[in-house]
Amino acid sequence: MPDLSVVVYGRNVQGHLPDALQELAVAGPAVEVVLAAVGASAQEAAARHPYVTVVPLPDGTPDGAARAAGAARATGRWLQFAHSKDGVPGLAARLAARAVAERAAALDDSVDVLLTDHVRSTWRHARMPSPDGRFLAKPGRRDVPLADCPDLLKVTPLLGTRVVRADFWRAYKDGLTPDEGQPAADDELFTAYALLLTAGRVATHDQVALEERQSRAESLPPVTADDRFALLGTYERLLRLAAERDVGAGPRAVLYAAMVSASLRIIARDRLPEPAAREFFRRASRAALVFRPPGHRRPGGLEGVRRRLLEEDAYAKYRAFQAVNQRRRKARSAVTAGRKALGRKVRDVRYQQDLRRPVDPGLAVFSAYWDRGVACNPAAIASKLAELAPHIHPVWVVTAGNAPLLPPGTDHVVPGSRRYWRVLATAKYLVNNANFPNAVVKRPDAVHVQTHHGTPLKRMGLDQLDYPAAAKGLNFHELLARVDRWDYSVSANSHSTQMWQRAYQSRYVELDYGYPRNDVYYTATAADVRAARERLGIAPGKRALLYAPTHRDYEATWTPRLDLAALADRLGEDTVLLVRGHYFYGGAASPLTSLRRAGRVIDVSAYDPVEELALAADALITDYSSIMFDYANLDRPIVIYADDWETYAKTRGVYFDLLADPPGQVARTQEELTHLFTSDAWRDETAAKARAAFRRRFCEFDDGRAAERVVRRVFLGESEESLPPVTPVDERTPAPTPEEAAR
Repeated sequence: MPDLSVVVYGRNVQGHLPDALQELAVAGPAVEVVLAAVGASAQEAAARHPYVTVVPLPDGTPDGAARAAGAARATGRWLQFAHSKDGVPGLAARLAARAVAERAAALDDSVDVLLTDHVRSTWRHARMPSPDGRFLAKPGRRDVPLADCPDLLKVTPLLGTRVVRADFWRAYKDGLTPDEGQPAADDELFTAYALLLTAGRVATHDQVALEERQSRAESLPPVTADDRFALLGTYERLLRLAAERDVGAGPRAVLYAAMVSASLRIIARDRLPEPAAREFFRRASRAALVFRPPGHRRPGGLEGVRRRLLEEDAYAKYRAFQAVNQRRRKARSAVTAGRKALGRKVRDVRYQQDLRRPVDPGLAVFSAYWDRGVACNPAAIASKLAELAPHIHPVWVVTAGNAPLLPPGTDHVVPGSRRYWRVLATAKYLVNNANFPNAVVKRPDAVHVQTHHGTPLKRMGLDQLDYPAAAKGLNFHELLARVDRWDYSVSANSHSTQMWQRAYQSRYVELDYGYPRNDVYYTATAADVRAARERLGIAPGKRALLYAPTHRDYEATWTPRLDLAALADRLGEDTVLLVRGHYFYGGAASPLTSLRRAGRVIDVSAYDPVEELALAADALITDYSSIMFDYANLDRPIVIYADDWETYAKTRGVYFDLLADPPGQVARTQEELTHLFTSDAWRDETAAKARAAFRRRFCEFDDGRAAERVVRRVFLGESEESLPPVTPVDERTPAPTPEEAAR
């Protein structure tokens, strides 16, 4: 029997589950890991960890039911419950669970609960210490009844910090769960408190054993008035439980204070509708009187006034008291606010006027890559829009320098122009693969579609907080304000969906439809492949290798990763290098000059669209660029050249180990890369197996009909059920290879 069973439960919120399981992998044989897995993604994550006991559960299973199912399968003497979004802190991953197991193993059966410490992480800050240390330190190494140390109830009510003796859990589990239908947050709060109220004796462990990951509030369902009434009901039930268990005056006083403080916070901070706020105040007042412990004394100061008004059910007086305090605070900040207002640029008056115009249901604004031109997912959507919804007029936002490069007849506006602000103010639809400027106002009737421009290997959005070299002064508050304008977020695979949820936390709707720009990889014909090669000047029978490296955030200037002249020389005259980069330019003396003239190295840095380059290439060479995820749709060889993987991963941050799960062969040196292409290793069975696994994971929704799904769902308002279903990866037929197209 293991000393400790860690029950990981719940759905895979924002993709944190793999990290949680990986952290527990090093805990050792004394720790059993049980995963009460909700949904297929959780089971897939567990499949990577054979030490995990999986309890599969259907989608929609409540956290309480998932927890109970995991506990029923656990065999350890002690149980620790951890939601899938939480985990063991990174720095203590190798020690925390093991230390808990050792501490619990030393306790006898008179102890029912072991209280531990935790750290808290948000989108903005990582691993912040808790305020619980002083409470956990009070009993020392002694185990005590709660009545002897009521301050243990002041430890943050997180279920993951309560390690429970398994026999105690099984004996009392029915009384440790909240009423059916309670909100998920109340579920954990009730059980966390109820464990201490029910326990005979409690021990403490003042080391961190849990990292609580708090999601941004704007990414969660809105809190309703019913939720707040339910929370009050949860506290009332807890106080009744405390009376039934006769825990003593001290614990009841602590719990009562927690209920009153929570009630006052809701009244002061939650913007409940007035009737609901008044009713909540009335119920909270009644609870404050009914459950007030004998001899209870209110604190002094403003907090004492607030509590007295609550007990008197003096709602009008409370609001008046609150208004006076707010006016006082506003007065103190008026001077500062006035100074800021004077320095702030006045919004374009005409833009404000345009915002009062009716929204035009037949107008759509498109932008790609910070207004560079017609490209990427927005371009594919606009093309399909012209076919399926020609009544909607597209206008592209394009910089003045790029405007001459637009296809003939493209209606466009230049950023900052008079018409630019008017179309942004009145368009029904705004589509972008980056973000519109901060000054753009999200109108209630407008629809913003975020298409993104790649599957994330590198850390994005809020996940860049710990990587300053990548963030480079990014204002995360402004980023989130832009994200909050999104109505839809387009995704190519489940990995992207989960990472966007974590990196861009808000209430947009996920469109798991595939990337529209990748449709061409399934609709292109042999003639299209031949035409692309002809435009690039690739002679028939030549092997074309597309080399597309990514940018390094840790480099101030570009550093060449390959000696292209040497590589081209070793690969021979039958190989053409399509190089999408700027670093190999040179003067007349450059060793590449003759190779460029001979057509063996072709600069495609400015060539658009990039999809044509992919269609023309027999294989892709890249390092960490997201082009690999798109190119995998073609089911053609991909070689990863990762000469600086460790540096890149450490400075930029990555979501998974590319070298452990590559799309094909991996080279760490130029010599290894050369060997792969001077032999058949670049396209051998090993490469094919790696590519097949990579395609199943990252080409999940791409099947050639992504743009159609987006147009039908967003622009035509068709139901999710009526959209074309995604064709399974194994049933798709990619565009012909250059070799097949030449036949």
